[in-house]
Amino acid sequence: MNRTTTDTARDRIMRKCRESMEMKDKFFGMYAEQIDALCSDMARRFEQGGKLYVMGNGGSACDALHVAVEFVHPIIEKRKPLPAIALTESATMTAISNDVDFSRIFVNQLKLMGQPGDMALAITTSGKSPNLIYALQTASEKEMLAVSFAGKDGGRMREVSDYCFVVPSFSIHRIQEVQETLLHIMWDLIHVALGEEDVI
Repeated sequence: MNRTTTDTARDRIMRKCRESMEMKDKFFGMYAEQIDALCSDMARRFEQGGKLYVMGNGGSACDALHVAVEFVHPIIEKRKPLPAIALTESATMTAISNDVDFSRIFVNQLKLMGQPGDMALAITTSGKSPNLIYALQTASEKEMLAVSFAGKDGGRMREVSDYCFVVPSFSIHRIQEVQETLLHIMWDLIHVALGEEDVI
């Protein structure tokens, strides 16, 4: 590989890295206060026995699993585990979608398990997924906290969420990168709000 090709590849890599950092800086500058408020609200609900239900489609389903394991099995040994359940188990999702409708895969689970004081987190890169919109509406009806992470213009997520955090980008990669950082910050600040040491 000649130097010109190498330099071009390096320039492209660094440009993408800068774009990711710039989007994170813009997003967290917009939402820092709301994120802090959300984490305090969630910490209080966990203290009162609330559970967190997390959901998403496609890559966001994987993010939902990531959220759940971070809370159930903390990466820092001294931090307490907190009850979180990803509603993305494939057998349940495909059973409901096959027998009823794909738009009901999260609604039906929340109706069965969700209780007042619990929390529902919907993760999406668009904000237009009917199954997530219906799930957040159900969460509100059950007096649960309805939270969403979205991208682009947020779609209808703003209308059906108590807290909605929209990454102002049309790049799926940039949206996911910001949401991943938000998930880690949220996890950390909830534990800090519960009185644990701020060590990260």
